[in-house]
Amino acid sequence: MSADFLVELGTEELPPKALKSLSNAFTDGVVSGLRDLGLNYKDVRSFAAPRRLAITISELDAQTPNKDLVIWGPPVKVAFSDDGTPSKAAEAFAKKNGVTIKELASLIDNDGQQDKLCIRRTENGVDTKTCLADIINRSLAKLPIPRRMRWGYKKEEFVRPAQWAVLLFNDEVLHDSILGITASNTSRGHRFHANQEILIKSPSSYQQQLRDAYVIADFNQRRELITKGVESLAKEINGIAVLENDLLDEVAALNEWPVPLMGEFDEHFLSIPAQALISSMKEHQKYFHVLDAKDQLLPAFITVANIESTDPAQVIDGNERVIRPRLADAAFFYENDKKTTLKSRRSSLKNIVFQADLGSVYDKTQRVAAIAEYLADKMGGQPNLARRAAELSKSDLVTDMVGEFDDLQGDMGRDYALNDGEDKEVAEALFEQYLPRFSGDIVPGTITGAALALADRLDSLMGIFSIGQQPSGSRDPFALRRASLGVLRIILERNLDLDLVDILSFCNAQLNEGKSAKLSGKDLEKQVLTYILERFKAVYKEKGVKTEVFLSVATLGLSNPLDFDARVCAVHQFTRLPEASSLAAANKRVSNILAKQLADKSAKALVSDLLKETAEKQLANNLDDLEALIAPLLTKRDYNGILEKLAELKDPVDQFFEDVMVMTDDMALRQNRLALLDKLQKLFMNVADISQLVPAK
Repeated sequence: MSADFLVELGTEELPPKALKSLSNAFTDGVVSGLRDLGLNYKDVRSFAAPRRLAITISELDAQTPNKDLVIWGPPVKVAFSDDGTPSKAAEAFAKKNGVTIKELASLIDNDGQQDKLCIRRTENGVDTKTCLADIINRSLAKLPIPRRMRWGYKKEEFVRPAQWAVLLFNDEVLHDSILGITASNTSRGHRFHANQEILIKSPSSYQQQLRDAYVIADFNQRRELITKGVESLAKEINGIAVLENDLLDEVAALNEWPVPLMGEFDEHFLSIPAQALISSMKEHQKYFHVLDAKDQLLPAFITVANIESTDPAQVIDGNERVIRPRLADAAFFYENDKKTTLKSRRSSLKNIVFQADLGSVYDKTQRVAAIAEYLADKMGGQPNLARRAAELSKSDLVTDMVGEFDDLQGDMGRDYALNDGEDKEVAEALFEQYLPRFSGDIVPGTITGAALALADRLDSLMGIFSIGQQPSGSRDPFALRRASLGVLRIILERNLDLDLVDILSFCNAQLNEGKSAKLSGKDLEKQVLTYILERFKAVYKEKGVKTEVFLSVATLGLSNPLDFDARVCAVHQFTRLPEASSLAAANKRVSNILAKQLADKSAKALVSDLLKETAEKQLANNLDDLEALIAPLLTKRDYNGILEKLAELKDPVDQFFEDVMVMTDDMALRQNRLALLDKLQKLFMNVADISQLVPAK
């Protein structure tokens, strides 16, 4: 037997930016609860709208499965005396589990170690509908809500006050309590188009009944309707609507019955930088902007109303009247900001705290200027431009425009720098310092921009680590994980041959170590280097590279990300060769032997005259030949070529271990064979420790 199930929680307007994650977490929690009870179902659907979270589950088991229980009691020697009289422990066990004292003698089993009292019984399943309210309430309690609220005189807490609850098991109404509300089959329609109660007939009719009441309950359906409607309106003016995912999700979360409408603004506002207009429309009004075929901003916007108005023109006019003063403010900020140069704004940064123990934002720009200059020199750029860009890098933070629209930092810096007559590469670097901003974003296109972006991130990493506030668990208030990934991406995608040991040492020299320093010197540099390179693990995981491949290179203690990546790519390719698994296992064996026999001592020099067996002579010759072949490849960092050559060692190595006794009683021969294995290991260590490719047992 199975049944369809519906749960709907009606609330006041839910936080739009959190709606999607709340819905997903709610569904995951309920599904997890059902699985814990061993319940099967056919399909699960989530619904999320501004005033409701809902789930429908089709063909849900009507009863939980029976359980075979095994209840172990005390050992027989504790349960009975020598004459067979039950002890108090046995009596307590019998009473607790509802059996008689006489039955105990027949309830003995062995747990694999000793005989114990044991009761085996089958616990019958229960009606699923009796478990659902508990599953739902536990799921709601675990939702990712930073701050919960109470309402009225209720003790229950949620992100917004709950207004109604619906629980249906087929057409049966479950009158259980959800967040202190007695559930029914009564839902509600659109706040304006159908502001009335709706009697939900069954879980299968839920979606259509709400649609008839002007509520599109499915989040993705609303999102798709908005997308099509916005794109269609943009085409009417030969434009292209820009549909950013975050804004699209937020607008879908704000509307139960989305109706896209297009308005216009005065063309003279186009003299303001496009990004400023876009931010004003997007952040304050949740409008979508429209571009022409040349990616230039058009004087139009698309809003999404939550009603189907009888007079759309009036709605559009209202939105146009709202956006006009917003854009006028942006125009005023822009013109006013241009009157003061970025250079003259630098002193204002002294009043902005970067971090209490690390000084002001001005102090940070001083450190970053020195680091950027140093990096630009190493990268073949112009150190003077990098220093200038770093000195001006945060000056736009104290402009009116960025004060109003903080997402314009960098954009306005570039624009104002050009207005001040700064070098074009300096201006571009002010924007590029924040790249990449997110996964998949571009990296800086100029050397000056790359130097500044690296310097800013490395200074933050060194500074925050030095005061002992490095990330722990999911806590990363200074976004150092993202900063580290940015460092790696810039170095790799710009093909920058940089050794982080030298760079971090220079960064360290810029820090003013005071009483607040928890970490300093080489310990600080080592921790930051390890932290940055550890981010590679996540990068490679996304690319399908096994953790063992990462570890094979990480164990070498490298500090050049470009070199690190080249080795990982080569080892990843090597694992696809037929010889790889055998050679990895052999290297693991070699590693274990050397670790045990040599410990911290160095192997002795290999003596040719002590090579007695044919297999060891052959292996020694192969190693000599490969050593000569590998040398020029190592200079070119042709790690693929090196590993392809080393793959030829499979047969000689296999033969060696088959024919040669390494741990012979003759100590001279033993030491010589250990020296041969040491030479073999070091050849592979030119690229990676491939013994790490053998999965841990």
